[in-house]
Amino acid sequence: IWILGAQRVKSSGKVSSVGVSERRSLQIVHPDVHGALLPPPSREASSSLGKRWKDTADTVIIGGGCVGVSLAYHLAKSGLKDVVLLEKSELTAGSTWHAAGLTTYYHPGINLKKVHYDSIKLYETLEEETGQVRGFHQPGSVRIASTAARVDEMKYQMTRAHWHVTPQYFITPEKVQELFPLLNMDKVLAGLYTPGDGHIDPYSLTMALAAGARMYGAQIYNPAPVRALTPRSDGKWDVQTPHGTIQANRIVNTAGFWAREVGQMIGFDHPTIPVHHQYVVTATVPEVKALKKELAVIRDLEGSYYLRQERDGLLFGPYEKMEKMVLQDSWVRDGVPPGFGKELFESDLDRIMEHIEMAMEMVPVLKKANIINVVSGPITYTPDLLPMVGPHQGVRNYWTAIGFGYGVIHAGGIGKFLSDWIRNGEPPYDLIECDPNRYGKWTDVPFMCAKARESYGFNNVVGYPKEERFAGRPTSRRSGVYDLLKDKGSMGFHAGWEQPHWFYKPGDDIGYKPSFCRTNWFGPVGRECKLVMEKVGVIDLTPFGKFIVKGKDSLKLLDRLFANTMPKVGHTNISHMLTPSGKVYAEVTITQLTPGEFLLITGSGSELHDLRWIEAEAERGYDVEISNVTDQIGVLGIAGPNSRNVLQKLMGEDLSDSAFKFLQCKTIQLAGVPVRAIRISYTGTAIISSSSRTFYLVAGSFSQLEKIPKIYKIQRKILLLTIFHI
Repeated sequence: IWILGAQRVKSSGKVSSVGVSERRSLQIVHPDVHGALLPPPSREASSSLGKRWKDTADTVIIGGGCVGVSLAYHLAKSGLKDVVLLEKSELTAGSTWHAAGLTTYYHPGINLKKVHYDSIKLYETLEEETGQVRGFHQPGSVRIASTAARVDEMKYQMTRAHWHVTPQYFITPEKVQELFPLLNMDKVLAGLYTPGDGHIDPYSLTMALAAGARMYGAQIYNPAPVRALTPRSDGKWDVQTPHGTIQANRIVNTAGFWAREVGQMIGFDHPTIPVHHQYVVTATVPEVKALKKELAVIRDLEGSYYLRQERDGLLFGPYEKMEKMVLQDSWVRDGVPPGFGKELFESDLDRIMEHIEMAMEMVPVLKKANIINVVSGPITYTPDLLPMVGPHQGVRNYWTAIGFGYGVIHAGGIGKFLSDWIRNGEPPYDLIECDPNRYGKWTDVPFMCAKARESYGFNNVVGYPKEERFAGRPTSRRSGVYDLLKDKGSMGFHAGWEQPHWFYKPGDDIGYKPSFCRTNWFGPVGRECKLVMEKVGVIDLTPFGKFIVKGKDSLKLLDRLFANTMPKVGHTNISHMLTPSGKVYAEVTITQLTPGEFLLITGSGSELHDLRWIEAEAERGYDVEISNVTDQIGVLGIAGPNSRNVLQKLMGEDLSDSAFKFLQCKTIQLAGVPVRAIRISYTGTAIISSSSRTFYLVAGSFSQLEKIPKIYKIQRKILLLTIFHI
């Protein structure tokens, strides 16, 4: 084991942890073999590349972990031969080489299930294709439910799984014991079984992918650290290394926990941070050795650990609580220490002892097992734990595949996803939750650290619908009515903004209380919906993304991007931005403010995602100016049949149907404040007949928005409401 300290020197082989050997008969012994799963260092050339250097490339991939090598493999296999991967030291250096290698079809979301599926299907055939052994085991996996809430969670997940091609089963305790006969069944209530899950040797996997990439024509250079990235006027990049400069059509940052440093070369502070993750490997366990078939992988959700068979022993890794987990935040401040690559942190069994004891209670044979290895290495986290995958807004032809907390299971599928996107000019399916542009300037270091700590500690918490997480909030993004509303109800988080989800009245059961049954907000939200349908409500829509597009070619650009005729001056429509194959990329509200000047409004989670797509098309030769005004413009919506009556009391303009038609936009004075008003409906109100009473207000600035609180007091039965519960 390598210890990271003032000097990185090889340890004596003993794992230091005071008092561990006295607890529950758990013993720590000197390992007599090379650490399980940890391959010997690669013998690839270090003094020279030993191959011809390429001066140009279509795609340069920076980073030789399993994700970067998978992308090189997929691009080359798809026919894109001019692919170069640059690795600063050795393939797998960083997080890949010491990973536990778990693979699963399961994901609590929807879209990432496809990534997991593509990964496993690739790994199943990779050895036959490349001739490289990849050490893939597929005994299946079981998620263990030992509380009523966990049983409900599994039933909920079963309702989300039937559309997917891979089977998933809600199983009885008897079936759980059949798949893992060494369990203490006292607390097991049920299980979620996924056939085909398992584990793979990360080193062998990466080498098999590298063999495939080379076989199909990709070049892999190492050691080849990137020293500088220089954008060219034609959108290409000069990638500088000690061996020379490569001119690339695009670059892809797959640099793992070095990704932040690579991003800083071009002015980005990617919100990625290394965290310490530990797992423990035992010596041979007689009860394991005596088994006729390999044990299924188990995930004890209440114990917050995974456990699987490793040869004739066991391997288990916990996710400790947020108060105990360790961030390597010094690397954010000072950078990764020079030369760090295939080193580990000093282990700390005391930090995970709570989970070790729960594992020994669930799997009693662990009590007498000898530990031969404790692996404590860096893995990379983003604030929400999901990776950052795709082209980055703000610079041309710069892509990322970074921030992987579960890189092994994501590597195959993400390599295919990005390869398809690069070749076809559009993503093969929706994966917006992993878009790198979901973060912005509001994602500062304190927020990143707080959220990464929370995300790690919440790895195995119950996954309720409509989940809220509160660490790091609020950010710098606060609307003009935030202070007025923050104590009046339950706030939700949207792209850095705080937005009311529902409002309290006397007698309500307040606070965030998630459930798989009817929650404490069920009644209040029904009350709010009824009031908006019958009377009127006010909605803070400030989190919407807002852009101004203007210039000589603005109409031409938008006509190219959207499947709709652009509105006339003073009018609005809702249009769909399409991909080259005709898929819907975004839904946007478009208003032509003055001749050739358009206001575009999109969803809060799509702000930079949509802006990047618009900018990429504009770079093809359009004479336009595009501005992101999201943080400068506040938005209020007024909805319901009494909305006109409320507004009329605050202004002198005529709001009759003949004077202010549906889908019109006007500049008006609201309580003495100049605002733009758009008449539109998002609430199901009749939008064609004269009964439409929905208005959508855009204030010129947050300071102006703060000046019109009268709108909340004009009528006692007005209710503050968010669009998400309409």
